Amino acid sequence: MESELFTADHEAYRQTVREFVKRQVEPNMARWDEERIIDRETWKEAGAQGLLGLSVPEEFGGAAETDYRFRAVVQQEIARVGASSLQSGFTTNDDIALNYLLRHADAAQRARWLPGFTTGETIGAIAMSEPSAGSDLRGIRTTAVRDGDEWVLNGSKTFITNGILADLVIVFAKTDEAAGSRGFSLFVVETGTPGFTRGRKLDKVGLHAQDTAELFFTDARLPASALLGKVGEGLPALMQSLPLERLGIALAAQFSAETVLGWTVDYVKQRRAFGRRIADNQAPAFQLAELRTAVEVSRAYLDRCVLAYNKSTLTAVDAAKAKLWATDLQHDVIDTGVQLHGGYGYMLEYPVAKAFIDARIQRIYGGTNEIMKEIIQRELLA
Repeated sequence: MESELFTADHEAYRQTVREFVKRQVEPNMARWDEERIIDRETWKEAGAQGLLGLSVPEEFGGAAETDYRFRAVVQQEIARVGASSLQSGFTTNDDIALNYLLRHADAAQRARWLPGFTTGETIGAIAMSEPSAGSDLRGIRTTAVRDGDEWVLNGSKTFITNGILADLVIVFAKTDEAAGSRGFSLFVVETGTPGFTRGRKLDKVGLHAQDTAELFFTDARLPASALLGKVGEGLPALMQSLPLERLGIALAAQFSAETVLGWTVDYVKQRRAFGRRIADNQAPAFQLAELRTAVEVSRAYLDRCVLAYNKSTLTAVDAAKAKLWATDLQHDVIDTGVQLHGGYGYMLEYPVAKAFIDARIQRIYGGTNEIMKEIIQRELLA
């Protein structure tokens, strides 16, 4: 059963995205992995082709396009070639950093920061996780203390996607120890801010081209205008934006699963063992039949989630279900793909092996899948 999510307009846009991927992404993927970073020129080219900042208002150079299906097209086309590192960077930039600015920035902040998101000249990141606090956001230790007309930021963050390239980082910090859930706020820290330094580019199992970094803030003095939203509203802002982040992760997982399933089906049709095709053996044939069914059912649910987001009816629980299901399914599909490729599936020259190491993080970031289950059961059993 084919998805009916996209219209003729989305398919026309797909051609632009596919040409960008063919010209700018496929020839450079191996080099990005070796260099452990994606060059800024790729970001600028993506901006020039209309792949970034689609939702930015026209007055700031954007298309004011709020139909998330266009973002899904970008996700799908990047997943088609297995460029997970680029997909992660673009999603962090558009679905997370830009989304926070669109929701919470005042007029001056919008004028200062939004134009660069459409051109690819401004790369954004979000800094929540810390060495001692990941999914437990209330346990962060980074603080921001008011000092006259400034805020003084101290602390460290880790596992920050786009952490090396980012021109601005949205930092989640504690502003009032005694205020409980209202004791957290968001700040925008720009490159060049005194006291803001980047640590090492982290050496990860997968997503090798993704510049994941440690960030440090040592008496970093921020102007009052760096506050994003209101004091004490940082945690509610995060909760408001997490469904989109999780939907983006779910879509990345879904499209990856679809792609790898296609690679695996092609392989077992061609590869011969013991005088016949692997596909002619009942065990792998049944495995692939089950996975094909699961992938199509999953796609139907995610299509509904995308449409719900467009109508502003996507709930936190629905997004948690999408992330939980799609990332678990992605694991099952890719693990089976590696197994059916045999020894070749363990060689990084084969895209299925790269997909295997890139996918592992999907069940961890954006809130672990155990946290997704907690969100779901809390509503179910209330």
